[in-house]
Amino acid sequence: MRISATVVFLSCIGLLAGCANPRFLVADQSTSAEVRARLGTPTDTRVDRNGDQLWDYATGPEGLETHRVRIGADGKVKAVTQLLAEDQLAKVVLGTTTKSGVNELLGPPSDEATYRTGLTWSWRFLRGGVSPGYMVVTFNPAGTAETKIVIVDPSGDAPMD
Repeated sequence: MRISATVVFLSCIGLLAGCANPRFLVADQSTSAEVRARLGTPTDTRVDRNGDQLWDYATGPEGLETHRVRIGADGKVKAVTQLLAEDQLAKVVLGTTTKSGVNELLGPPSDEATYRTGLTWSWRFLRGGVSPGYMVVTFNPAGTAETKIVIVDPSGDAPMD
């Protein structure tokens, strides 16, 4: 009896975790109400130049994912983007991209510190979807990105979700 109760409990946890997964959202079909029901309250919201709503769901500060859900004027999901990915970091243009631009591309940083080299933001992520690591952007005094690097976490420890 004890084993079956444990199995039921773990199954319920698995189902709840699955409900919070943005991968179940379907572009041009899922609605903003479904997004709220599945993912809850976004960690950040704003409206872009085109009038689309941008809802960010960050799992930080130690989380490895930040998803942005783009919702059109019709209330339907247009796209779901994983922000903490190397292809997003590649869009940061050194000497040009501002702090707000980096925030737009990668979401809010997991950590912020100031070193001799300048203000530094970092994000934990899964490199290639497998290896835990950090994306790091340092800003110059003018407030634009000066350096960007990826550091592989030598411990290899990814937090358990």
